[in-house]
Amino acid sequence: MSRIEKAKGFKHSKPGLWLSIGTSAFGAITIAKDVKKARTENDTLKLINALVGAAALITGTALLVRELRQLGDDDVLLG
Repeated sequence: MSRIEKAKGFKHSKPGLWLSIGTSAFGAITIAKDVKKARTENDTLKLINALVGAAALITGTALLVRELRQLGDDDVLLG
């Protein structure tokens, strides 16, 4: 398998999934700041927007974790 083919499969490899989960953590920090700002300003629409974003982030992270669990030992980038 060529290096290019391995690189294309990085997104669905264990390191790629861990990287995606890590970047989701940075998204959580931004959402927490948005929630705090919306509460300070008493802006209901901004608060709803932040909470919907949080729900999307949680769902996306759950999907990544599920894919990570389903990934077997046949990971091409580790072996």
